[in-house]
Amino acid sequence: MVLLSLQPKLFPLNFPSSRSNQSINNKRKPNSLLVGTQKRLKPDYRRFSASSLSPHGGFLIVEDDLPALLQILPRELQEQLENEPKKAELLEVVLDLGRRPEARFLSEPGGQYLRNTEVSQEELQEAERAIGEFGGDNRAGIEGTLHRISAIRSRKGTVVGLTCRVGRAVTGHVDMVRDLLEYKESILFLGRPGVGKTTVMREIARVLADELHKRVVIVDTSNEIGGDGDVPHSAIGGARRMQVPEPSLQHNVMIEAVENHMPEVIIVDEIGTKAEAVACRSIAERGVMLIGTAHGERLGNIVKNPTLSDLVGGVEAVTLSDEEARARRTQKTIMERKAPPTFPFLIEMRERDYWVTHRTEKSVDTLLHGRKPFVEIRRRDEKFNVVIDRWTPYDGDGI
Repeated sequence: MVLLSLQPKLFPLNFPSSRSNQSINNKRKPNSLLVGTQKRLKPDYRRFSASSLSPHGGFLIVEDDLPALLQILPRELQEQLENEPKKAELLEVVLDLGRRPEARFLSEPGGQYLRNTEVSQEELQEAERAIGEFGGDNRAGIEGTLHRISAIRSRKGTVVGLTCRVGRAVTGHVDMVRDLLEYKESILFLGRPGVGKTTVMREIARVLADELHKRVVIVDTSNEIGGDGDVPHSAIGGARRMQVPEPSLQHNVMIEAVENHMPEVIIVDEIGTKAEAVACRSIAERGVMLIGTAHGERLGNIVKNPTLSDLVGGVEAVTLSDEEARARRTQKTIMERKAPPTFPFLIEMRERDYWVTHRTEKSVDTLLHGRKPFVEIRRRDEKFNVVIDRWTPYDGDGI
């Protein structure tokens, strides 16, 4: 267990008048850092690694259930990856028909070929039988784990490629935002694929349910947060999980969660449609805290996206009077935020250990006025402590 000493509400409602840095020091009990492979009392085993996600070798505890994923691969690939020195950093294994199998790792760009012979149709069929049925989004999982397998199909519907993604339960990431959770306000995470958004969602769900004693419901469209199977993975703690029969029905299940199960917090991954954005606003207006992720890397990506801009308040054209335009020294037609943001906080996950935190309302207004907002930079130092650099000019693009 990772114990943190935090000062509450480090993110100011109004930025301070002078610059300051705030460091959060992590404290841990002896022997809380588990390294290597350990047997559990259950018949299956899980490997814990402390440094597989951090170049600093810090206080993250990672549970990856890697043997369960390797079992669906051809036997020679299983043996090779079991003996791979970098297997703690394995991100995914790619099997494409007529191409060499490839492993990709967190620590390096590109991939590593696992053999010189190509993947055959028989090998893909055998892996498909081991996996079981794919959902409407061409994703499947392995029951009791967090792994995700995605299929690529031919025009005839035959599986011609598999992306076998390693799912990890990480304890320790939440200390980057633990103080923000005290505000009880909604938080939206942005970041490129693979940066760790879903991993953070999973741990936030556990902390809110088990440590802050909130009624938490996860709307789990592809079973990525709670894992495959009817019983959710232990990584989400006491949070409840609602599965979604079809990706297009995610917004319906979000509303159903509020109306039927009285949550204080709803967690949803990959908000990507207008219907889901509307559902988020409806949920927020009912006083429910939202924790979500959306497609995009920077705040400007969301503001410019007509489908998702409502998440940050939306944008509309406003015509000023001649006098007001002269007073503002602007054109008569300007862009303004048209409503309060659904998510008062927005976090750009640039890297796993480097996050840019916005007060959404202030940042959107400042960007629309052609200026750079001030943000908080949340990062880890060389000792793996969380450091918050406040009153930092934003380095992202304008609007």
